[in-house]
Amino acid sequence: MSIIQDIRDKYAKVSIALIALSLVGFLLMDRFAGKGSGGVDRSKTVGSVNGRSIAVEDFDQELQMNISGYERQGYTVDPSFRQNLVNNVWDQMIERSIMNSEADKLGIIIGKKEKGDIYFGDGAPQDFKNAGMDETGHYDAARAKKNIEQYLKSTQTTPDQRAQLQKYMDQLVEMRIREKYQSLFTNSANVARWFVEKEIADNSQIAKVNIVKSLYNSDSLFRDTTIKVSDKEIADYISSHKDSYKQDETRTINFILFSAQPTAADSAVAKTQLETLKPEFDTTKDVKLFLERNGSSFNDAFVSVKQISPTAKDELVKLTKNAVYGPYIDAGSFVLAKMIDSKTMPDSAKAKHILIATMNPQTQTATTPDSVAKARIDSIMNAVKKGASFDELAKKYSDDNQGPDGGSAAKGGDLGWFAQGMMVPEFNNFCFEHAVGAMDVVKTQFGYHLIQITGQKDNQPFYKIAYLDQKIAASQSTVDSAQQAANEFAGSVKDLKSFDDQYQKSLKAKGINKGIGANIKRTDGNISGLQGFARTFVKDIYSAKVGEVLKPVEIDNNWVVAVVTEANKEGTMSVDKVRPGIETMLRHKKIANQLQQKAGTVSNLESVATLLGKPVQTIDSVRMMSGDPKADLPYDPKAFGVMYNPANKGKVFPQLIVGEFGVYGIQVDNVSATSSAMNVADIRKQEAAQNVFLPLQSLKNNAKIIDKRTSGTNNY
Repeated sequence: MSIIQDIRDKYAKVSIALIALSLVGFLLMDRFAGKGSGGVDRSKTVGSVNGRSIAVEDFDQELQMNISGYERQGYTVDPSFRQNLVNNVWDQMIERSIMNSEADKLGIIIGKKEKGDIYFGDGAPQDFKNAGMDETGHYDAARAKKNIEQYLKSTQTTPDQRAQLQKYMDQLVEMRIREKYQSLFTNSANVARWFVEKEIADNSQIAKVNIVKSLYNSDSLFRDTTIKVSDKEIADYISSHKDSYKQDETRTINFILFSAQPTAADSAVAKTQLETLKPEFDTTKDVKLFLERNGSSFNDAFVSVKQISPTAKDELVKLTKNAVYGPYIDAGSFVLAKMIDSKTMPDSAKAKHILIATMNPQTQTATTPDSVAKARIDSIMNAVKKGASFDELAKKYSDDNQGPDGGSAAKGGDLGWFAQGMMVPEFNNFCFEHAVGAMDVVKTQFGYHLIQITGQKDNQPFYKIAYLDQKIAASQSTVDSAQQAANEFAGSVKDLKSFDDQYQKSLKAKGINKGIGANIKRTDGNISGLQGFARTFVKDIYSAKVGEVLKPVEIDNNWVVAVVTEANKEGTMSVDKVRPGIETMLRHKKIANQLQQKAGTVSNLESVATLLGKPVQTIDSVRMMSGDPKADLPYDPKAFGVMYNPANKGKVFPQLIVGEFGVYGIQVDNVSATSSAMNVADIRKQEAAQNVFLPLQSLKNNAKIIDKRTSGTNNY
């Protein structure tokens, strides 16, 4: 990776290489899928897929690659984010294992010649193509291959960089395998023309009907609670719809929060502390030292309006030089802001540079002595001033020459366009505070740069503002008070009943709410209704029994007391679990069937109207696949099947229809068709493309997956 990229990473936190890695991150090397992995102890696993083990070491490597990738893109990988990555990596590795297994069975392999095409052919990734660009911008595959091989062999390439690039190359191969696998379905999937033509014809039909309807969810006919639904009826329904009632292993809790959030008194203390410092902040001559002494840092850089926090932006941009505004609240802190300076500057700049490095940014070790580096860059600047080519000297001497693409040195030092604030301060300030054409030596933490500004654009106001902030934090007495209240409540309850009784007796009247954390999975890091990372708390929940009250824990400025109310095993949902949803639906169907029997043979809609207590409606434009929202007529397959059956045209259907959403008496007056502009060929392609992903999902649904991430010594 080039040194200038490290400069950008440090301040703009953008990494092209790792963005590329993240894009292909759903693919993985063979060893991650349970194939041979050298000396790895295969007994140390996080699980298996169809008997193919996933080693702890492999899982850790993949997880770390994801974490590093996000961090280098500027994300803060906090514990909550990390736990999400743990779960994402697990899902990805399951899919990869299945993918590689299928590829093995089908004999899908990538040979040496095809690998060369993947890396260096016309369809090579752009970062590899950059390594093969000559001075004219022409891509040379042999040049790319040579540069990448040199990068892998170079002593300046760290082991981590080498491993990362090799992993990326292996993943490109995995991508090709996946493409080949999916192409088997892409090229063989077929959606019949007659089927699409039938869909188009159906969608173009419009029916005119007379109808009497009574809908389950809105009509009092279906609210008869004297109609009972037995456990056996619910169990039978579950048994015949097992796929719809699968469940993961989960836990549910009731919990109560005892707030340790900062009080008004705590806020007043923070504000007073800041107001005490305001006079000195107003008069200090050394703002940086003052801020550091008081726990804040100084960003000695100009920023645009869009980079200023919106909380007080309008007031801040009006400040005169050295004026102070505040205190005001922003992001949980009281803040004082001081206008240091303002000026009109370009939003973006373009430059080229030659770097003589004094340290290796990857290893943080010294390279060229400072005095030697300074003398060397000075001689290079003198040569440029006397007419030597800047571009040729950059190619020959610049230390910004790392990475598969040869860094900026390979481009004559050209860095392209970059926004204000992307570079380290010394580099940034020179490029934005001097005019186009300016050239000078600038020292940064990476060494000495000879910089020449080659372009600037989009002039606008920029501001340098110093901020002194004081976080509004809960005092120890506030925290102690919340903890004491939580301990007292936990000590007064022993099971679910006493938990609920004590809450009703002592807490509800105080406005304290009882929350529910539902469907908590064993590997979750967060709980619905609770703010903050709760991974340890989830483990405690899984160690407890139903009805057990957990000891108070502190989560995100709250003390939490919880009781486990439900523990579901993986498998099919129980009758008690699904009763609330199924019972009403089965009751509706029972009542509907009774009404159907009462109606008997239907000869006219007036008798149905009398039975249901509903009027006869005439609807003249019912679309087959969408119903008629204006007439409160949902798409109900059984009813619409009657409407669009040619045999029913001009007739009253002889039965009361029991549908998914209600009961219906129907007389079909007419069915006509409108023209359609839908293209049969396009629809066939779209539907065939959608089917490509179904085989892999089906394999995943039917795979035998053993998850051991939280068992034994594993602790994810």
